[in-house]
Amino acid sequence: QVQLVESGGELVQAGGSLRLSCAASGQTFINYYMGWFRQAPGKEREFVAAVGWSGSSTYYSTSVKGRFTISRDNAKNTVYLQMNSLNPEDTAVYYCAARRGTSTMPVAPAQWTYWGQGTQVTVAL
Repeated sequence: QVQLVESGGELVQAGGSLRLSCAASGQTFINYYMGWFRQAPGKEREFVAAVGWSGSSTYYSTSVKGRFTISRDNAKNTVYLQMNSLNPEDTAVYYCAARRGTSTMPVAPAQWTYWGQGTQVTVAL
């Protein structure tokens, strides 16, 4: 089992920045791909970003590429999501996810094994 706890979500003005954190425990952190997903009211959960074991391989959805940066600190068992140039369309509950590494990086929520409880990000005009 892997336990994931997100933090850092809050209300921010459009154009602002936030950094989300996700602390992992329970298994060897470096064995897992880590990802961020988000779910807005009335919408399905969607892929935001993911990072491979070492942190050198990163993947982003087209809607956040160039604005968001995912990173991980394997010494701290923590993954981060730096979000810049936020806009109201980024408003959602953001979830941290983990899964064992594979040859490819999955982006569908159903392909991820462990989930955190979510943290609310609200971007106001």
